[in-house]
Amino acid sequence: MIIGEQDFKQFADYIKANYGINFKQEKKTLVEGRLRSVLISMNISSLSEYLAYVKADKTGKAASVMLNRITTNHTFFMRERAHFDYFRDNILPLVFKSRQQKDLRIWSAACSTGEEPYTLAMIIADYFGSLKAERNTQILATDISQGVLDSAKKGIYPKEKMSDVPDVWKKRYFKDDKSGNYIVNEQIKKEVIFKNLNLMDKVFPFRRKMHVIFCRNVMIYFDNDTKDQLIEHLYDVTEPGGFLFIGHSESLNRSKSKYKYVMPAVYTKE
Repeated sequence: MIIGEQDFKQFADYIKANYGINFKQEKKTLVEGRLRSVLISMNISSLSEYLAYVKADKTGKAASVMLNRITTNHTFFMRERAHFDYFRDNILPLVFKSRQQKDLRIWSAACSTGEEPYTLAMIIADYFGSLKAERNTQILATDISQGVLDSAKKGIYPKEKMSDVPDVWKKRYFKDDKSGNYIVNEQIKKEVIFKNLNLMDKVFPFRRKMHVIFCRNVMIYFDNDTKDQLIEHLYDVTEPGGFLFIGHSESLNRSKSKYKYVMPAVYTKE
């Protein structure tokens, strides 16, 4: 399948307008490669015909398949470890000391296959120990791809994805299924709520603002205007005194953002 220039532009414009992902011209070969088998299996001869099919499907399943194909969901446990150390050493002590604050609202945006929110849940379980029951620290984990969310909910990870997980966590928070996979135990699974969410939505369905937002390694797909709009939206749903974590390869436009710099890729709302 070879995609024509006009077909690709139409497709790229639709993806950017609806999902924020910026597919420049050099990504045309990537799109061709990732969608080829889908179009062949459906006996669809052009990208424009496939896009019309996706738009016509009101169930959202076709869009989910498309997004699963064109996005990269690369993540692993303890990715950018300094963030998790800061969360454990600086944010959790504030919650622990406050008698009034009984909940800690955490959002793992673009959670992919679940390693990030499960890591946060294990850190919290370790930190609070027997006192965990006194506080509500459930984590909201969202992604645009239903496929990765389905995988995350299962909480099954092959041995090769567990190399950075401490041995004590493997024993405490996972079950070894004896076939090379590790399964997140129910104690940790119940601490994470997985939901489908598009970061380009104009309104996020939260009743209350978030104390901590992890939105890492997703803005690399956005152009500057889209990034600025998302950061402003995230700021609006952050509690005063709350924190935003972004990827180390990402940055905020400090002349436009109201977040205050804390350390590399960590910001706070004063």
